[in-house]
Order: sequence, then structure tokens, then C-alpha cells
Amino acid sequence: MKTNQNYATLPKNYLFSAVAEKTRAFQKANPERSIIKLSIGDVSRPLPSVVVTALRKACTEMGKSKTFRGYGPEIGYPWLRKAIAEFYTQQYQVKLAPEEVIISDGAKSDLSNLLDIFDPQATVAMYDPVYPVYLETNLMLGRQPQFFYATAENDFLPLPDESIKADIIYLCNPANPTGVCYNRAQLQQWVDFARKHQAVILYDGAYACFIQDSHLPKSIFEIDGACECAIEVGSLSKMAGFTGVRCGYTIVPKQLCYQGVKLNQLWCRRQATKFNGVSYIVQRGAEAVFSSAGLLAVQKNIAYYQRNLRLICRTLQALGWQYYGGEHSPYVWVRCPQQMTSWQCFDFLLKTTGIVCTPGVGFGVGGENYVRLTGFNSYANTRLACQRLLQLKK
Repeated sequence: MKTNQNYATLPKNYLFSAVAEKTRAFQKANPERSIIKLSIGDVSRPLPSVVVTALRKACTEMGKSKTFRGYGPEIGYPWLRKAIAEFYTQQYQVKLAPEEVIISDGAKSDLSNLLDIFDPQATVAMYDPVYPVYLETNLMLGRQPQFFYATAENDFLPLPDESIKADIIYLCNPANPTGVCYNRAQLQQWVDFARKHQAVILYDGAYACFIQDSHLPKSIFEIDGACECAIEVGSLSKMAGFTGVRCGYTIVPKQLCYQGVKLNQLWCRRQATKFNGVSYIVQRGAEAVFSSAGLLAVQKNIAYYQRNLRLICRTLQALGWQYYGGEHSPYVWVRCPQQMTSWQCFDFLLKTTGIVCTPGVGFGVGGENYVRLTGFNSYANTRLACQRLLQLKK
């Protein structure tokens, strides 16, 4: 028996595990120091009450023989798929068939598992700095991705050029970790490029709910021609607080076809074989998210986090620290002060303020000299963190 030697190419620890380990070590050595986490993208607001009501009702159903349900459809119950399709029509003016929406346990899983339906020899391109899951799941398969670099010079919004040679292109919009957002014309360039080169775009739209400007696209399918070259992955984690409940979806247009094979059929076949589906209880909770009461509650939670982000951005401005994002994204991408490296800045902030950030270099070489902050903590903790940061100015 031999192990998968591709794992030897991975960093020793997953980025956020490394951050957590360093934080625990600091807390153990300094038990009197209060820690404020502005690092991992976990939410702090509770589930909307309409969702909790739906979950409770579904639990009750599962406890009665007449309404008990066993295995459900691996690709999701029709009523949830329909609700999401209608949401896209009403909110984004994107017409989808329910059959194009496949339910899953989250965006992270789908972005990894989608690789199953492509040729093992397919080439891959992604931006740097990048969400580690894109990179590491490809390294596990022995692929060496090509990078196009997001830098201050291009406002961290790289555009396609003929040097990119790839069958699969990853895009995240709004971007993780940089927090910036493509406009329609820029996304159109990527769609046109993918169509020209017969590539497929894996589009991570997990943070679309933070886009408040109606002129900015919230779905890749708002872009002409995207149905012929893109797969979109969505999540309820940041949108509705489902980080601990787990539910997401992937949209694979029925017209998306390569070498005469429809990718929608491949993805459904993959899920039917390797996945037993999201629980009935969770899917009923997810259905409630897309009700009028659910969407109103979602907007209130998003507004809460955006208040945190505005406070963080004002604080950075007062400090004179350069930053990106924070307006249409839950992430703020901060240039390290005094030419510190990412990990030096991590240690500096932890020791002097008790604030935990995410070192930018953990997202790739292009992230060196940057750190990422999030707006997902409570307002009280975010305000305290900002007060501590302002003390650095004295």
C-alpha cells in the first residue's frame, strides 16, 4: 500500500488551523490577555428566527412515523431547488431551471468535489493570493496550477490575457481574501476569454450577498454567454449563518456542454454516487432563508456586519494604513505597516492588541506583506478591537 504522495506537496497545516494553533499558544502563555478574532470568516449572528422555526418543525416531522423521511434526493429536494431558482430570477434577473440547481453541504465541498467531473489531466489557472482550498485540492490530485497575479498595480482584479493556458479557471467574486469586486465589464472579459478558449469557469459566489451596489453583478450568469462556460457555487454560510448548519448549492446550466457531454448530468451523477444529500431538516431551514421573512432577516444580518466593516475601515484610515475591500465584501485586505511580513504583522497585532488576523502570505506569495481582517465578529468586539488599534497611533 502506498499513500498519495501529492499530500507531501501541501503546507504542513491548513492556513486557518495554523492561525488557530498560534492563537491557542499565545492564549496559554498569556491567560490574562483577551483575544479578539478578526481572522477566520465565521459568523457571529444567530440563525434568523424564521429558519429556526422551520428547523424545529422539520425535527418534529422526523419524530413521527407519518411524516418521517429517510434518504432524500442526493441532489436536493425539488422545493428547495425551485426556491433558489426563483430567488435568482427575482433578485438577479437570472432565469434558471430548478434542475440546474444542485444542493450540497457547502461551497467548500463543491469547489473541491467539482474536480471529479473533469479530465484528470485538465490544466488549472487561479489567481494569487487565493483561497487555499482551490490550490490545495488541485495539489492533492497532482496538478500544478498556473497563477495570474492579483496585485496593487491591478487593484487586485487581474484580467485575462493570452499567457493563461488552462481548461479550468477559478474566480471568486467578491474575492477572498482581498475583498475586491469585479464589475460587469471585467467579468465579461473573463467569460469571453473562457468561451474563446473552451475553458470552464468555476465561479465562487459565496459572498455575493455583501454586494450592495445594483450596478455590480452578484452572479456570473448576469454576464452574456456565462451559461456556456461557467459553473457557479453558492453558500448559505455567510448569507444566513449556516456555517454550523451546512448548506450550499451549485448551479450547472443545462446548456453547459464539453465534448458532447452535459456537465449538469456529470455533476448529478457524481453526487448520486458519492453523496447522500443534505438532511431534510437542514433543507427545510434553507427553504425558509428564501422566504420574504428570511430574506429580510438576511439583510439585517448583512447590515450588522457591514457596520463592523465601516468601523474597521475608518480605523485603518485614521491609522494611515492602506487597505482594499470592506465595502462589498466581509474582508478587508490590509497592507502591513512598517514593511512587516505577514507573519510579523500577525505576531505584532496579537502581542500588542490581542487581535487575531490572517496572514496574507497564507493565501499565496502574492499575499506577503498583507493581512486579512473580517467583519464577522460582534459589534462590541469589533469596536473594542478598533479602540485597541487606535492606541497604536499614540
